[in-house]
Amino acid sequence: MHNPTKETETPGCTPFIPEAREVLSLVDQCPQQVQKGKFPVIVIEGLDATGKTTVTRSISEELGAVLLRSPPSRIGQWRKIFDEEPSIIRRAFYSLGNYIVASEIAERSAISPVIVDRYWHSTATYAIATEVSGGLQHLPPAHDPVYQWPQDLLRPDLVVLLTVSPEERMQRLQGRGLEMTREEAELEANSIFRQKVEASYLRMENPACCVVDASPSREEVLQTVAHLIHTTCY
Repeated sequence: MHNPTKETETPGCTPFIPEAREVLSLVDQCPQQVQKGKFPVIVIEGLDATGKTTVTRSISEELGAVLLRSPPSRIGQWRKIFDEEPSIIRRAFYSLGNYIVASEIAERSAISPVIVDRYWHSTATYAIATEVSGGLQHLPPAHDPVYQWPQDLLRPDLVVLLTVSPEERMQRLQGRGLEMTREEAELEANSIFRQKVEASYLRMENPACCVVDASPSREEVLQTVAHLIHTTCY
């Protein structure tokens, strides 16, 4: 799962998916080793409808931070295409997207704080939940290497995981009326899959996720996240 390489996971699909060649070209343009700048990098994680958009926008404004997303805008227009592909190709797309956005994080964090809407933890948790059949008991045990941050990927200073109850999340999703990705649809149709994603988030290490209950009011959640950032990164 770690460090998906261009040689092993994607070239075979380039004749069939022209966009894959474009993704690989962007990866090739990224520096092999990138270093985080002097300003903090904060990642906001969570399932859809947990408030990520609200939190990332508000916190980035409060901190005067750059807001980035994974997959980054340079490949975001191809997301729907890769979401329809088999799991290994879909995973390669999201994994390589993390390495592309890492180069953006390195550049931007030299001049201002950076807020990232999803990053490696999302890629890893969905991959684990997809590849592991059966229930929670079949997940790799805590501290398994699969839960470790890749050594060659720029590491954030803080990862905030927003959570709400399944019932409240469903209400929020229904209220939004937005089209869901294949995996988000799977979350709704398969509670076991959702539980595996959530459990995998909690087992991530180096860095681990700092869990924030996103059920209270918008102001309370923002205050909690802001306090966490200031105590951890400043």
